[in-house]
Amino acid sequence: MKLAFSTLGVPGLSIPEVVALASSTGYQGVELRAHPEEPVYPGIGARERAAVVDEFKRAGIEILTVAGYTRVASATADEDRLRRELEELLRLARDLGASFIRVFPGGGDQDPADADAAAARRLASAAELAADLGVRILLETHDSHRTGADAARVLGPVGHPQVGAVWDVMHTWLGGEEPVTTHAALGPWLGYVQVKDIASAEDTTPLALGTGVLPLGECLALLDDGCWVCWEYEKRWYPQAAELPGLLVAGREYLAGL
Repeated sequence: MKLAFSTLGVPGLSIPEVVALASSTGYQGVELRAHPEEPVYPGIGARERAAVVDEFKRAGIEILTVAGYTRVASATADEDRLRRELEELLRLARDLGASFIRVFPGGGDQDPADADAAAARRLASAAELAADLGVRILLETHDSHRTGADAARVLGPVGHPQVGAVWDVMHTWLGGEEPVTTHAALGPWLGYVQVKDIASAEDTTPLALGTGVLPLGECLALLDDGCWVCWEYEKRWYPQAAELPGLLVAGREYLAGL
């Protein structure tokens, strides 16, 4: 098992600080939140991209994912803009040496069947560029497509190896899906797993791993050797939560123990 953390847990932290944090706490990779609030997003230029690559390379830390916010199942999305967003995320990931980009479904504004079809069509249209650039597009289990079964309804029709899934264990649990069912649904397309912990379905404030209710042990027991596991600690959305840096070592040890 290879471990990463998301910069969603350390909002606004500079890239040198992110790299130093990963190095000092024993994480092999980082998921970079791609948003103008953060140091890395599609609007940065070639010089900034090269500097990011250099920081991570010198430390031997991998950039796992460029985590974007494109909503591929939305009824209100502008087609040209969505296509540009996907292309920009893919090219940013290629320039940084990241294996993946993350996208959301966001299809709650239309009938589920129409949302499935829209997401499949848009992902399929970007698949060949992803293949050319050596980057996989991963649809996160989230919002309108919370479970593995939901995501599989999109990924099956796409049928392209460069399009897969991120398994967010909180959302599949909130969707009432058992880990073994999620894993079976996502198995052909699974890119990596996002872990976190929460107190309950009503209180999703992030907690230290192992102190909440999510079935992390059951989820990790299903994974192949060498699968990436990323701690997505949602500090950006819950400023009252404890600071992530002080939790990272214990979190790594907890996951390793599982």
